[in-house]
Amino acid sequence: MSAEAADREAATSSRPCTPPQTSWFEFVLEEALLEQHLQKPSPDPPPVQLIVQFLEQASKPSVNEQNQVQPPPDNKRNRILKLLALKVAAHLKWDLDVLEKSLSVPVLNMLLNELLCISKVPPGTKHVDVDLSSLPPTTAMAILLYNRWAIRTIVQSSFPVKQVKPGPPQLNVMNQIQQEKELTENILKVLKEQAADSILVLEGALKLNKDLYVHTIRTLDLLAMEPGMVNGETESSTAGLKISAEEIQCQVCYDLGAIYFQQGSTNAAVHEKAKEKFFKTKELIAKNGSSSLHFTIDEERLAGYCQACEVLTSSSDDASQQATPYSQIHSCMKSGKYQDLVKVFLQDNLTLSLPEQFRQSVLRELFQKAQQGNDALDEVCFKVCVCNTVCDVLQGRIIDIQFCQLFLKPSKEKIDFLLEVCSGSINLENASEEMKRRMAAFLKNLCLGMEDLQFVFMISSHELFIKLLKDDERKLLIDQMRKRSPRINLCTKPVTSFYDIPASASVNIGQLEHQLILSVDPWRIRQILIELHGMTSERQFWTISSKWEVPNVYGNVILGIKDSLTRDLVYILMAKGLHCCAIKDFVHAKQLFAACLELVTEFSPKLRQVMLNEMLLLDIYTHEAGPGASGERPPSDLISRVRGYLEMRVPDIPLRQVIAEECVAFLLNWCENEYLTMQVPLPLVQTNPYVKLGQLLAATCKELPGPKESRRTAKDLWEVVVQICSVSNQHKRGNDGRVSLIKHRESTLGIMYRYFMGILFFPPLQEPLVLTTILSLFVKLHNVREDIVNDIAAEHISIWPSSIPNLQSVDFEAVAITVKELVSYALTINANNHFWLIIQADIYFATNQYSAALHYYLQAGAVCSDFFNKMVPPDVYTDQVIKRMIKCCSLLNCHTQVAILCQFLREVDYKTAFKALQEQNSHDAMDSYYEYIWDVTILEYLTYLHHKRGETDKRQIAIKAIGQTELNASNPEEVLQLAAQRRKKKFLQAMAKLYF
Repeated sequence: MSAEAADREAATSSRPCTPPQTSWFEFVLEEALLEQHLQKPSPDPPPVQLIVQFLEQASKPSVNEQNQVQPPPDNKRNRILKLLALKVAAHLKWDLDVLEKSLSVPVLNMLLNELLCISKVPPGTKHVDVDLSSLPPTTAMAILLYNRWAIRTIVQSSFPVKQVKPGPPQLNVMNQIQQEKELTENILKVLKEQAADSILVLEGALKLNKDLYVHTIRTLDLLAMEPGMVNGETESSTAGLKISAEEIQCQVCYDLGAIYFQQGSTNAAVHEKAKEKFFKTKELIAKNGSSSLHFTIDEERLAGYCQACEVLTSSSDDASQQATPYSQIHSCMKSGKYQDLVKVFLQDNLTLSLPEQFRQSVLRELFQKAQQGNDALDEVCFKVCVCNTVCDVLQGRIIDIQFCQLFLKPSKEKIDFLLEVCSGSINLENASEEMKRRMAAFLKNLCLGMEDLQFVFMISSHELFIKLLKDDERKLLIDQMRKRSPRINLCTKPVTSFYDIPASASVNIGQLEHQLILSVDPWRIRQILIELHGMTSERQFWTISSKWEVPNVYGNVILGIKDSLTRDLVYILMAKGLHCCAIKDFVHAKQLFAACLELVTEFSPKLRQVMLNEMLLLDIYTHEAGPGASGERPPSDLISRVRGYLEMRVPDIPLRQVIAEECVAFLLNWCENEYLTMQVPLPLVQTNPYVKLGQLLAATCKELPGPKESRRTAKDLWEVVVQICSVSNQHKRGNDGRVSLIKHRESTLGIMYRYFMGILFFPPLQEPLVLTTILSLFVKLHNVREDIVNDIAAEHISIWPSSIPNLQSVDFEAVAITVKELVSYALTINANNHFWLIIQADIYFATNQYSAALHYYLQAGAVCSDFFNKMVPPDVYTDQVIKRMIKCCSLLNCHTQVAILCQFLREVDYKTAFKALQEQNSHDAMDSYYEYIWDVTILEYLTYLHHKRGETDKRQIAIKAIGQTELNASNPEEVLQLAAQRRKKKFLQAMAKLYF
């Protein structure tokens, strides 16, 4: 039997016995049919699928006589199948775009490896070690094709892939898919490991300045012949399909640029290389034309790569010089200059150069940053969304749902910005009629969709709205709005010409009243009131808005002004000024108060002093919200004015209580203790309760810490506060005639109502020493009650008296509430004050909130020890604090933590530790905490306990802990202390992670 017959018999030996017949596949084996097949206009199956069929048949494993699976044999049949697959690829001119779209990674890997093999590339040879210039042209081209495919596959694998919806589950199909997936992952892993070598090979190819050749069907036929029949034609420089040097450079530059761009996500400097390669590709395409290339390049994708590289490689220095909005947006996002970002979007609304998808992607990124806790970005998100929406309107696109959501609650600021964007996005002189029509329809629909007539007026009176809408459209809009609301005609008329109908007096009054409500310009307010009083003298215009509120002490004086115009003007200016002050709009508040002061100076000294007092309070607020927030001391002029207010003795001046409170708090905050204790006039102390209390606080703070004599001022302050907190029980009949439950009423002995002290006076205080003094006073007052079980610790608590003559007179419930409010407020001033944190923890401990108590005990230790990297000061973790932490852990069933904390005491509490370790129902990590125990006695007891229970594993853990050399009792004391300190640190850090 001949060798060829033997090969045929071996190839067919594994097939089932069927009658001899000639199949389509066997005809294809004769090669002639393949060429006929490829020459058809639309071959069936497609040429690429033939590669799959040929390689699958060639790679089928064989089965020997012992039914053992063997690798595919290297016989003539399989060599012909592989050659046929290569011929199909040659027919497709080795176009990687076509091959990658239709062939899986394993199949294409097999195909290119066969190309390397048939091109005489020795197997196992590193391509990076081969000199391409010394190789035959077809061999060099085969190496280039393989390495180009390698980096293209790496790049492609980094892109997200849309999952194909699976059909009905079939076990054999699922197994094939899984096998192919695992094979693909293994190939990708190898390709990524060899990526650096592939890049070097392609970089070397750029230095080749010669044409190369790729295998054709003819050259493959020649290679398949016997070696003696080739005559060296395939080794010459003219065999195969010629690929010019420029085309090779173009493809290689593009593929290198893609891999460099992908690597730039982890190494920004590589983006420069990617930029260089992409721009070189662009130059070569412009020089040679894309139609001349045997291998096509997606020019739109190339343009996108170039644009991205320009943005990513632009520095902050030249970002301002670049004209492209992409680079400007990238620079703004990178530097956090979001207001400049809004300007870029607004400018692009005129040019419309940014695509919709890019605009939306920037907005999505901003929303993500805002959702991560950056509240300052909420306004930026709204502004960018408005710019995008106006751009959509101008281009006739549907308005995004995000704009509708952000505009559910419109405000004056939002409307103003929207109108600004609309005006800046359309040039009425050059804009097309279609754009004008779209913008007009948008503004009109915006009006119809709003319920607040104030906002409707803002839009309808805008210059752009009036220019865009024709007279007929305006009339139609008004008719629609009248149907929706019968009162619309009184509120939304900006000007008479808008309606093109005669305006009645009531309509004009309605317009002016509406403007009066909106305006914060004092001179405009005055002008409107003059016009209104010229139309009618029967109205009291200070009553038109229910939100204009003036304190009663001022209202009685203002309403006593005889001239109605002056009365309205003074009342409205003060009401608007107080409202601006409340919303922290200090600039407009100052303008309104200054105008009111100028007005009342002419006729009322009493109101003049009232306005000076209010402007003083405004200046205090302005300083505390501005320079004072960063620790800058107030100017001496402001301190002098505060002192002057407290010393003022002008009779019959209406005074607001809050001003006195703020003045005293202001002096305490800025440590004007010398004035409050030594210089304040005695009559002022006797007549002004706030000054009296401020003087006592200042004197006590001034002498802390001091000798025992300093307790005299502390005792005086104590007695005053006890009087404030004294109560009497009384029945009270309500307005409905029913007798209410017994209520506490402040004693007349107190110099100030408890409500005013607890709610109004304390919040302005910010000086830590003052807050600490008040806190310690109220904590001591809380602790003196007879039925108290758990005392609260506080700094300087020893300076206060330890008893009260009449305990029944003190409202301890109110004291407890005051302590909670005070410590909560103090922690907003400084959340890292460990003494205040201990007080908060003690409060939670006293109210049986043990988990919260542990949180604050641990936080107090963490803030004063650099998260336990240093030793916690003993005056923070006293024995009382440790015992309370032990009790918290015990009540939370964390018994191993109890045993460890017992070591923290000055004298180890073995009794409590042993009792805790006997508990078997523990909610903590139990034996994993043994590494934090340094007391050998406790560890020995644990060993005994686990041995007694038969818990071998836990006993071994305890024995391992005992066996550490640093716990040997023979060690020096310093070594033992260091071992204990290290375990303390690790345990407390573990506890902090658990409870924080």
